[in-house]
Amino acid sequence: MDAIKAAILDVPDFPRKGIVFRDITPVLSNPALFAKSLERMSSQVDWAGLDVVVGIESRGFIFGAALAAKHGKGFVPMRKAGKLPPPVHGHSYTLEYGEATLELKDGKGRALLVDDVLATGGTLEAALTLCNRAGFDVVDISVLINLTFLNHFTFNGRGVRSAIDY
Repeated sequence: MDAIKAAILDVPDFPRKGIVFRDITPVLSNPALFAKSLERMSSQVDWAGLDVVVGIESRGFIFGAALAAKHGKGFVPMRKAGKLPPPVHGHSYTLEYGEATLELKDGKGRALLVDDVLATGGTLEAALTLCNRAGFDVVDISVLINLTFLNHFTFNGRGVRSAIDY
């Protein structure tokens, strides 16, 4: 994991002043590092108990779809408002630098929720609410990066599964 962490770039003042953005592009563009990231995320999950992977737009799509394909599970995209054809369920929430709305189509099954970064937890909380509203039973969460200094997010009485912690 040290090689993956070393490849992640810190971009100061993006998307606004005071935010340090973790740029995972170097990990995604390096096949070995991307594979190691997926392996680490995969190893923490009980795949036998899952039906689908729900990936949060947009970088959660990358990891979520790859994990779903690797483990023979369906992939369900959770998108920003107006990107999925109706009917959809929507949920608005506050980000650390603004507001957003996520949307998801009706579904069912036991789901793994996937995103790239857990910062303050607002997006994951909104995603959990939306999954439940749409009919999915989220049984686990996996993120590439957990910014533990920004959150104390827990799920089912434990921390979120992450490949890398800051």
